[in-house]
Amino acid sequence: MNLQGKKIIALGERDGIQGSAIAECARSAGAEVVLETTYCFV
Repeated sequence: MNLQGKKIIALGERDGIQGSAIAECARSAGAEVVLETTYCFV
């Protein structure tokens, strides 16, 4: 997937995939991460 030039908001979940992991994947695909966070959805 090519995300070159796209801006990404990475919302993760504490018991699932964390925001930092999503952000790292998006960066490796060429995206700019503008917000990265991990929440606990209970």
